[in-house]
Amino acid sequence: MEMNITSQRVWMITGASRGFGAKIVAAALEAGDAVVVTARNPASLQEQFGQHANLLTVALDVTNEEQAIAATQAAVERFGRIDILVNNAGYGLLGAVEEASNAEVKHQFDTNVFGLLNVTRAVLPHMRARRSGHIINISSVGGYYAYAGWGVYGATKFAVEGLTEGLAQELAPLGIHATVVEPGFFRTDFLEGSSLVETRTRIDDYASTVGEMRSFAADVSGQQPGDPDKLAAAFIKLGHHAKPPVRLPLGTDTIARIAEKNAFVEAELKEWREVAASTDFPSA
Repeated sequence: MEMNITSQRVWMITGASRGFGAKIVAAALEAGDAVVVTARNPASLQEQFGQHANLLTVALDVTNEEQAIAATQAAVERFGRIDILVNNAGYGLLGAVEEASNAEVKHQFDTNVFGLLNVTRAVLPHMRARRSGHIINISSVGGYYAYAGWGVYGATKFAVEGLTEGLAQELAPLGIHATVVEPGFFRTDFLEGSSLVETRTRIDDYASTVGEMRSFAADVSGQQPGDPDKLAAAFIKLGHHAKPPVRLPLGTDTIARIAEKNAFVEAELKEWREVAASTDFPSA
């Protein structure tokens, strides 16, 4: 695996106050890189990471496009460039699709999708000017394989997958990479109140599906198989790699789910191939 760990990178990481974001910040600093950390409350970042020559803390609510532009400008003024943008800010919404109100759905997309786009649009002009850079968007195993109870959250992550694949094709001729990372279940606070919101409405008919998922989420919290420190180490490898992938699944649970879905899609296509192929005009 080609990697030049001696070359310093400048990272900009959203949602860096906890979870994956905080772990990646610590690993990047340990690797000798410079890091721009963003969160809604930058004071909490200063308390968490302290004073560091390679660290800049910036206030950023990703749903505010003006703040995204200002944060990007502050990063470039301090370090001269942004090599790697990690779009990490986001949260989960647990509930059936029907249970999710319009306001709950809108806020989920505003943060997980439109917020990601706000920051990406702010950073890309600087990367294009240098013909260099790497956009890393954090998706989820739920962005590849849908789960009952996570339909709306998964829809935001499916959107992130599509956006990243499109970006990868658009940016490749400009010397810029785009990668979507698909973590499985990692032992962070994602299933706790700080990162997870449940729909206010609950419908009894979904007790055997979404209700079971709610129980599972409560029981598995703190018991997830993924090690966040190892995830952060994988991000450093990804950020320093000369030819990063478009898609990077992390965790054996994600690997298993991808294989399961691919097999299901192949089997279903085989069963319905005749119908699927019947809709073209007759060949000349």
